[in-house]
Amino acid sequence: MPAMVPGWNHGNITRSKAEELLSRAGKDGSFLVRASESIPRAYALCVLFRNCVYTYRILPNEDDKFTVQASEGVPMRFFTKLDQLIEFYKKENMGLVTHLQFPVPLEEEDAIDEPEEDTESVMSPPELPPRNIPVSAGPCEAKDLPLPTENPRAPEVTRLSLSETLFQRLQSMDTSGLPEEHLKAIQDYLSTQLMLDSDFLKTGSSNLPHLKKLTSLLCKELHGEVIRTLPSLESLQRLFDQQLSPGLRPRPQVPGEANPITMVAKLSQLTSLLSSIEDKVKALLHEGSESTNRRSLIPPVTFEVKSESLGIPQKMHLKVDVESGKLIIKKSRDGSEDKFYSHKKILQLIKSQKFLNKLVILVETEKEKILRKEYVFSDSKKREGFCQLLQQMKNKHSEQSEPDMITIFIGTWNMGNAPPPKKITSWFLSKGQGKTRDDSADYIPHDIYVIGTQEDPLGEKEWLEILRHSLQEVTSMTFKTVAIHTLWNIRIVVLAKPEHENRISHICTDNVKTGIANTLGNKGAVGVSFMFNGTSLGFVNSHLTSGSEKKLRRNQNYMNILRFLALGDKKLSPFNITHRFTHLFWLGDLNYRVELPTWEAEAIIQKIKQQQYSDLLAHDQLLLERKEQKVFLHFEEEEITFAPTYRFERLTRDKYAYTKQKATGMKYNLPSWCDRVLWKSYPLVHVVCQSYGSTSDIMTSDHSPVFATFEAGVTSQFVSKNGPGAVDSQGQIEFLACYATLKTKSQTKFYLELHSSCLESFVKSQEGENEEGDEGELVVRFGETLPKLKPIISDPEYLLDQHILISIKSSDSDESYGEGCIALRLETTESQLPIYTPLTHHGEMTGHFRGEIKLQTSEGKMREKLYDFVKTERDESSGMKCLKNLTSHDPMRQWEPAGRVPACGISSLNEIINPNYIANRGSCPRVQETRPGDLGKVEALPQEDLPLTKPEMFENPLYGSVSPFPKLVPRKEQESPKMMRKEPPPCPDPGVSSPSIMLPKAQEVENVKGTSKQAPVPVFGPTPRIRSFTCSSSAEGRMPSGDKSQGKPKAPASSQAPVPVKRPVKPSRSEMSQQTTPIPAPRPPLPVKSPAVLQLQHSKGRDYRDNTELPHHGKHRQEESLLGRTAMQ
Repeated sequence: MPAMVPGWNHGNITRSKAEELLSRAGKDGSFLVRASESIPRAYALCVLFRNCVYTYRILPNEDDKFTVQASEGVPMRFFTKLDQLIEFYKKENMGLVTHLQFPVPLEEEDAIDEPEEDTESVMSPPELPPRNIPVSAGPCEAKDLPLPTENPRAPEVTRLSLSETLFQRLQSMDTSGLPEEHLKAIQDYLSTQLMLDSDFLKTGSSNLPHLKKLTSLLCKELHGEVIRTLPSLESLQRLFDQQLSPGLRPRPQVPGEANPITMVAKLSQLTSLLSSIEDKVKALLHEGSESTNRRSLIPPVTFEVKSESLGIPQKMHLKVDVESGKLIIKKSRDGSEDKFYSHKKILQLIKSQKFLNKLVILVETEKEKILRKEYVFSDSKKREGFCQLLQQMKNKHSEQSEPDMITIFIGTWNMGNAPPPKKITSWFLSKGQGKTRDDSADYIPHDIYVIGTQEDPLGEKEWLEILRHSLQEVTSMTFKTVAIHTLWNIRIVVLAKPEHENRISHICTDNVKTGIANTLGNKGAVGVSFMFNGTSLGFVNSHLTSGSEKKLRRNQNYMNILRFLALGDKKLSPFNITHRFTHLFWLGDLNYRVELPTWEAEAIIQKIKQQQYSDLLAHDQLLLERKEQKVFLHFEEEEITFAPTYRFERLTRDKYAYTKQKATGMKYNLPSWCDRVLWKSYPLVHVVCQSYGSTSDIMTSDHSPVFATFEAGVTSQFVSKNGPGAVDSQGQIEFLACYATLKTKSQTKFYLELHSSCLESFVKSQEGENEEGDEGELVVRFGETLPKLKPIISDPEYLLDQHILISIKSSDSDESYGEGCIALRLETTESQLPIYTPLTHHGEMTGHFRGEIKLQTSEGKMREKLYDFVKTERDESSGMKCLKNLTSHDPMRQWEPAGRVPACGISSLNEIINPNYIANRGSCPRVQETRPGDLGKVEALPQEDLPLTKPEMFENPLYGSVSPFPKLVPRKEQESPKMMRKEPPPCPDPGVSSPSIMLPKAQEVENVKGTSKQAPVPVFGPTPRIRSFTCSSSAEGRMPSGDKSQGKPKAPASSQAPVPVKRPVKPSRSEMSQQTTPIPAPRPPLPVKSPAVLQLQHSKGRDYRDNTELPHHGKHRQEESLLGRTAMQ
């Protein structure tokens, strides 16, 4: 039994947790020891003195003796045990800032590790399939023999030899179906030749010649049959293979030796041919006699739409032919085409933000004029399907050799230790409840499929075969296996299109156990990471602690996974997985529950039947914990519009089984959203969630499978245009006037480490100057001491897609105190622009980093990306509206960004915004840290009195089906608001005027309605979870007093709206720095819509024919009350 750990040894707690415990102790001389975060096998001694925490490294030498790292000239003392070291430094004047007096004990919740509530399958790993006994088994020879149970004290019987054991096993088997000569050959091998093979192994040889002779004899007739059968099957395959020229002849078969290796290859070829023939015949029968030599993977799809001509709505049909690259417009479905546009002539798709079934298509005519064609689809899903098909067409016929964007399917399913049903294709087609995929997009395969399972009873090969067969059925494509990794019953599988095989590299897998005592793998996480060209992708599948009351344990599970899951680039050692990947997706049975009393179970069921999800989601533990910044800091989740996925009665989705009789009494499992998908991406990177829901027809488990699909921007492996070996000296990245605000009581010096794939290696700065901040904060100023960075390639097409990772480290221990990310996607270069990033460490907010950046690139410009092809248009009323329906499922979301601000000089309320930078429909409004184009962006004035109608209903077996509403449907009729993205404080933009501004108080809103004067508006910073040793909610919001104005904001251009609206202008940086009194935290009341806004709603839409250059600027930032705000990376 291991020795008891001393009470002052806190093991792997975080640095911030150690500071919190010492601050709570409050006495000079309080101390604890924790594991070092920067050096393996080392420790950190943390001592409290005069309300400051001093950290000393305890380093092991080659003899495993410990010493406290000391300054030069101070004699070093060595100790064989930590206890001896601690006892020595309890004496006074031993070199520490004060002697050790009061050990800080372990927290009670950390010291006691309770067992799981569901113990049926907890205490033992899953049963493994029986293995063949190796011939050199030694002590394990009789492993599979039944053990006598009647008399445990019976004398030990004579041990049988391996040959005798195998003879006994052979005799107990049914061998009646074996040919007599085969049975005799097996017996001869066991009696004499087995030991000869054993002698070969003992000499170090891996060859088993006698076993090979036996298998060759057994396969002799099979080998002849295979040789005779394969040419016939190959001929049959060629008969149905449409991609082969008719003149190709089958290659001659050369008979080979009937050895096992040849047999395995031939049998593999045989099974592959049989499978291939079946698939090809199915495909041929499916397409009919009209199929040509090349089968179209995506058949033409026709959409019925309405189009107004002279004020009269007319029915039209839009036919999308992806393979030929044409959009065909017809007046009737079966009639002749009126006109068509090739993929090169289709310039832009512009979605209406207010009317989710309305779409504008910009096309170029033969006379090089741009026409704006407006169509209304039957519902929003049809519009989304049409846009996806058009994007697929543009991508298929693009002149670019590498993709700008890929689509990713994420699936998570707790299988409940039961095998799956025969058909699970609805999962991969995103069909069921919630935000689902339209039928028209069924033929579009995703680029990557990531499937996470928990309580998975199948073997890896069996499950992989089921997945590949299901995807083959859905996509008519055989996917390549990128990775598969299993921890007990937790598994992750990653599959990719065959065409991406050479684009995927640096594959890495790992797992973390979080079961009892963090040693059992019944709970924990498995992860996979890889590079897709120049973009890093990470995927984590986790199964966290179960039980409604074990919320804190789940939080700790998450933190442990975050710290110890080793994925991605190992050179990024200061950063955990939340900063190592361009896109990180976290899926699994997170087990967070709806926290309501058990006696409300039937009321919960009724709310589910009536789709009143928002009432239940207000009590969702995960949303509440995220609001308080305890878990999944800066992650995002799409809006939940599907029923709870747990706990159903098996083989039905009509009834929740929320009670379970156990030995300790009745156990309640209220219906909950246990199965979730979240994501976190670098700032200003394109990511859009296209679907998020659960299936309704897969019922073998008490959980329903959950799906989520994403568009994700990717970058190519850029090659410098200067050629190999040339030095690219034109580029430079310069940080100016930077400072970090840290929440720490440590007394040490700090320096910065800057990491990026655009740098040859990481760069280390000089030490900054410490200043005392407010309310326990420490301000570290770096001034002009930061080094100038030289990127390996200075081409803007490459450089503007890059990011700089920042870690602020202590000089004495080299431990990171906070990490952040800065995007280089700047709209202007050669000028100083403000930047900001929140600093986090091990999933907790630790401070902020602010300053300015100056970027120099070579000549050139960024090309249009595929994801810029689809943009979003802010309609007249939605241009002035950003208040979401407050009956949202997410109690923490209050405001939604109105979208992207157009380029200077374009201020019409009918703006076009890229979904890359808008929270609408699942986009990712991560704040830069900060993109200059974003700096002046603010929210529109909210309005409340749009008609509140019943939201769009989804197919749910609990309440039946509801047909869609086939006319122009305003946004509030089709979707409820998405979960709020919490953002850091926006900086003012020196040169871009905003169409409107969201003010934090209703009184200010009313004041600006009647005046055009510029009024300073205070902006607040994010409020992290308050620690006991630092409370700085107000200090964070202040802008640095040393910041200077970057110039006066420009006046907005004239609007095309018939009634001009006088809108407030965002104050300049200098004005903001004068604001010292923050606005109180309460949420503002909703202002009444002004007459000007009402008239604007009926104003004429903007005509794009005179302006073909579509603006595409950064995202708007969301604002919220002071107390719920977080910094978003």
